[in-house]
Amino acid sequence: MIFGERIRLRGVEREDLPLFVTWLNDPEVIKGLIINLPLSSLDEENWFENLAKLPPEEKPLAIEIQDENGWRLIGNSSFHNISLINRCAEVGIFIGNKDEWGKGYGSETMLLLLKHGFETLNLHRIFLRVYEDNHRAIRTYENIGFKHEGRLREDRYYHGEYFDTLIMSVLRSEWLSRESQEE
Repeated sequence: MIFGERIRLRGVEREDLPLFVTWLNDPEVIKGLIINLPLSSLDEENWFENLAKLPPEEKPLAIEIQDENGWRLIGNSSFHNISLINRCAEVGIFIGNKDEWGKGYGSETMLLLLKHGFETLNLHRIFLRVYEDNHRAIRTYENIGFKHEGRLREDRYYHGEYFDTLIMSVLRSEWLSRESQEE
């Protein structure tokens, strides 16, 4: 497990799937994700079965917070499209439990993922894609050090409109500079 101040990241378990199905069928939750069709329990079960085929560093990590009853699942995160030659990877995250939105758990998760990516996986560049209308996520990413790299124009069709996809990244040198400033 990977521990932060208020969260921990752990491997996804079969018991997590019902919550994922609920969250990934919520229009507010999926607005910022690539998912745009209803998801069945069977779809999620198939996704889970295919996780065994992924390299260990690309397996998704459940995001949990601790409360009076112990650790509680609130979302999911992962590295994918890892290039060992270029030492870069794409990162993704979602907080599915809407009661936990706006509490900084997404920021803490992303900072923990950056630390893990640069210090454990030895990555050089970590990037993400975010839709132009996801202002809250863009601000979060900017605040933790992601830089705008590019724009895929009208890359996403959602509810009758086209939206641009922004590409943002953090380089290892930027991460190290930020870490040394915080010490």
